[in-house]
Amino acid sequence: MLVLTRKIDQSIVIGGDIRVTVLAVKGGKIRLGISAPDSVRVDREEVHARLIESGFREHPAARAAAPLPAGPPPRTQPR
Repeated sequence: MLVLTRKIDQSIVIGGDIRVTVLAVKGGKIRLGISAPDSVRVDREEVHARLIESGFREHPAARAAAPLPAGPPPRTQPR
């Protein structure tokens, strides 16, 4: 897992065509803006899990989707 620090109005780019921008930070919550092509389905993790469990296959991106591992990612040692 790549861990990045971003400030408000800063972005990361994934695969050249997906942009995730930090819009706000308030208390323990952050607000993200996600720009992606129409062919890329963007869901919250719990919605994604429900769609996979229910066998949802209407959207092309859902066909390639695999459930994310449950729980937090494994901890890695710093380099």
